[in-house]
Amino acid sequence: MTKSRRPTLAVWKFASCDGCQLQLLNCEDELIPLSGAVEIAYFPEATRAVVEGPYDVSLVEGSITTPEDLERIQQVREMSGRLITIGACATTGGIQALRNFADVAEFRSVVYAHPEYVSTLERSTGIAEHVRVDFELRGCPIDKNQLLEVLAAELQGRRPRVATHSVCVECKARGNVCVTIAHGTPCLGPVTQAGCGALCPTFARGCYGCFGPQDSPNTASMAQVLSRHGMDEPQIVRLYRTFHAAAEAFREESERHEAPAGTPRRTS
Repeated sequence: MTKSRRPTLAVWKFASCDGCQLQLLNCEDELIPLSGAVEIAYFPEATRAVVEGPYDVSLVEGSITTPEDLERIQQVREMSGRLITIGACATTGGIQALRNFADVAEFRSVVYAHPEYVSTLERSTGIAEHVRVDFELRGCPIDKNQLLEVLAAELQGRRPRVATHSVCVECKARGNVCVTIAHGTPCLGPVTQAGCGALCPTFARGCYGCFGPQDSPNTASMAQVLSRHGMDEPQIVRLYRTFHAAAEAFREESERHEAPAGTPRRTS
């Protein structure tokens, strides 16, 4: 930390929907003590006031999708003592990483009247693919309580206590009946990291993988369960390619299910 009276906090946006930044604003009552503990030096979503860097802690939302993003994230890294990525976009490329499986030039030609004016990268990537990241906070959007824990840990100089186990643990803690066992509902909970409080299964819906792969995901076995409960190969691909399409475990499993006919399939 710097020698200033309060540590300085900066919040940066790249390619994203702003939902993870809004979670900081949604802290409401907690914002008052937080603002007393840190100086919010740069946060365009909340204030036009700007305090010049360098900054003790930077929160970064969004993925890298343009050449300008590549340059700017290097600058953010240089002026940040600690850099924390928040949300699916910043950690694994987000929903926009679906471009990684298709022809970006074709997308541009369909969406824009003058695609020649649009400068974009072929892939949407997480921040850690380009600069050193000190901590990654998952979620689409992130959980505000986990965010507060991470900020508190930074102020106290300790490692954040953020769970890396599966959503199934959260379901058990809430006393939920397993939607797959009880109703045959396809659910990614066994391979998805906890953090949402088992929101979807609590309302009898299967998990969609908003927090990305848990620390030891058996995605192949998960795919077999999904298949037994009625999902075909394209449906399995789509389920793995939502919020964390470019996360290694989810990406590899989705690619396995779109292999050409006759190609040997991995079973473990």
